[in-house]
Amino acid sequence: MAKQAGADQTILYTQQEFEEEILNATGGQGVRMVLDAVGQTTFEKGFKCLGRRGYMVLYGQAGGAVTDTNTRSLQNGSLYLTRPSLGDYTATRDELLGRAEEVLRWVQSGELKLHIGLTLPLAEAVEAHRQLEGRETVGKILLIP
Repeated sequence: MAKQAGADQTILYTQQEFEEEILNATGGQGVRMVLDAVGQTTFEKGFKCLGRRGYMVLYGQAGGAVTDTNTRSLQNGSLYLTRPSLGDYTATRDELLGRAEEVLRWVQSGELKLHIGLTLPLAEAVEAHRQLEGRETVGKILLIP
């Protein structure tokens, strides 16, 4: 699915040493940006994958919270670290509507393709959570009445 969406390379971080794979794939240069939704179990390795002036975007903690961050490591390569929260980007009604309109334009134009991986009745929400927690899903999960 990632390849179909345009990824140049895919790495199963639970099965491969992704830090080594990324550095090999980039000739040791690293990447411009790491988007990390996992947190504790991937943060340090992801951080080491950044190239000069790279961006680490930590937006989740599915693998645990990142509790210790040495900011001195940011100076090696002039790196950037951010921990965004959706509420800060949709704080006003105008921001929320503007961002929603932009995303819906991307969907309408085909620039953003949605993948619905699972549709279940709301009464089966427990099953949806079980599959999500067990990493059995790909794409979005819809719960319908």
